Amino acid sequence: MPTSTTTRTHSEDRIARVIVVVGALFVAAGAALSLAHLPGASVTIRWIGIACFVVFAVRKPSLMTWTFLAMLAGVELGIDAPHAAAHARLPGDLFLRLIRMIVAPLLFATITTGIAGHNELRSVGRVAIKALILFEVVTTLGLIIGVVAMNLSGAGWGIAIPAALEGTVPAAALAPQTWQQIVLNLFPDNIAQAVAQNQILQVAIFSILFGSALATLPVQKRAPLVSVLQALADVMFQLTRIIMYLAPLAAGAAIAYTVGGTGLATLLPLAKLVVTYYIALSAFALLVMIPVLLAFRVPLRGFLSAVGEPAAIGFATTTSEAALPLAMERMEEFGVPRWIVSFVIPTGYSFNMTGGSVYLSMAAVFVAQAAGIHLTFGRQIAVVLVLMAASKGIAGVPRASLVVLLATASAVHLPTAPILLILGVDTLMDMGRTMMNVVGNCMAAAVIGRTEGALSNG
Repeated sequence: MPTSTTTRTHSEDRIARVIVVVGALFVAAGAALSLAHLPGASVTIRWIGIACFVVFAVRKPSLMTWTFLAMLAGVELGIDAPHAAAHARLPGDLFLRLIRMIVAPLLFATITTGIAGHNELRSVGRVAIKALILFEVVTTLGLIIGVVAMNLSGAGWGIAIPAALEGTVPAAALAPQTWQQIVLNLFPDNIAQAVAQNQILQVAIFSILFGSALATLPVQKRAPLVSVLQALADVMFQLTRIIMYLAPLAAGAAIAYTVGGTGLATLLPLAKLVVTYYIALSAFALLVMIPVLLAFRVPLRGFLSAVGEPAAIGFATTTSEAALPLAMERMEEFGVPRWIVSFVIPTGYSFNMTGGSVYLSMAAVFVAQAAGIHLTFGRQIAVVLVLMAASKGIAGVPRASLVVLLATASAVHLPTAPILLILGVDTLMDMGRTMMNVVGNCMAAAVIGRTEGALSNG
């Protein structure tokens, strides 16, 4: 009987692989016909390919499969029916609103119960120091890889800057935060306001202080409240699972809206920048992330399996916040204790912008190249040093990367007009940037869990 079941499973896997290959061939053939200026036939063939992927998703259902299928369909909808796609924003906005609704209570419940419910008060300071050191090392390596990648590709040279953009954004208007401001902004002056504004790090700091105070009470006094908070955490995770059923639709709608609104043809002049960025992200994963995981003996295959769905959601929605609840749940299932997950991942949203670090240093050098400025080795070091300081503590700032870029341009005396050119392809790069930020924060949680001897997986 087991042999028969195994044979049937292998047969189904082979059929599923064949369906995927056929679907990919149809999509590729449709793209080729589109280049041959046969739009009618190309659209039909591409949708047949997508239909093959739907069959695969039905046979092998998973959140990640349906999410990537929805993204593929969203791209096709954006190309074929841009006017309809321009009105497809509602599912994505609804999904993000539901996620923001649960983030604050989820963080509060998990951090507080992690500290007070498991007597981890002494460990919090040690974990915080380890996490900040890891964040700084990894993001600095990301900045260096970004600079090297842009120097090798030279994607900014020869870019024509429209005269209308000259002088449109005063870089001095957005000065970098001082270290005193960064420290001060970690602490909420009103917890209700922090929750309302979705200031993740401020909610986390309040939760740590609340949990620490609760942990100092006698067991009989803190036990009732800890039980209530534990129940709240369980409810929030269950609510997360329910909301995630909307993720594929939200991902497809977000991609359709982006492609339909900007079009692919308008992005071609900056295609070299986008390609360079994704090559740099690949290099960062191969040269930094995988060696770190292997060095700390984190099971690579299990980690990639755990982080796949949160990364896909981050890629499609271009917001790390959307992937936060699922990332926390997957890392806990991977074997990282809840109290470590609930501290490290939210903190990483401000201090561990792994994908953002590669993007920022690349963008800064691109700005100089587009303006015809040859940056000396010393000025490139200055760019990296400014970015190391300016990119910290910016969680919750809309268009945070733009703010940091403008601040860096002001600090190292670069023109700002080329930054506006980047906005044309920023969404395409933001997908990879957000995905890598999510993976980097999950990696940090796994590594810290291993150093604490608390990682149960492997």
